[in-house]
Amino acid sequence: MNERMTIGQLYPGRIYPAAPGKTSKPATTQDASSQTSFDELLQGNLLKFSNHAAKRLEQRGIEIKGEQLDRLNHAVEKAAAKGSKESLILMKDMALIVNVPNRTVVTAMDGKSMKDNVFTQIDSAVVLS
Repeated sequence: MNERMTIGQLYPGRIYPAAPGKTSKPATTQDASSQTSFDELLQGNLLKFSNHAAKRLEQRGIEIKGEQLDRLNHAVEKAAAKGSKESLILMKDMALIVNVPNRTVVTAMDGKSMKDNVFTQIDSAVVLS
């Protein structure tokens, strides 16, 4: 019982290509089901807009430009880092409610629509200047 235990013995084939006394495939080869392509990974990090949010943006004449979209992405990342699920993101003249785990904008409103409004079912707020 005085044998030394290594990580390769605990998790054979995952960290080291082969554990002593065991044969396994190299760690560099993965099953096709567990392998994700770069495109899938990139799509997971992009912010999406729900149909409802797209309609609200169009109805209210809200236009989100490139720099604003970058700031919005950064705000969603900050909310995700804190463990948020539904976040209110306030920008100069608009408010967006974002489902953080899905990275999806659920609804959007302009400055006029925000006045005298109560935001429900959110667990965080990010205020951008």
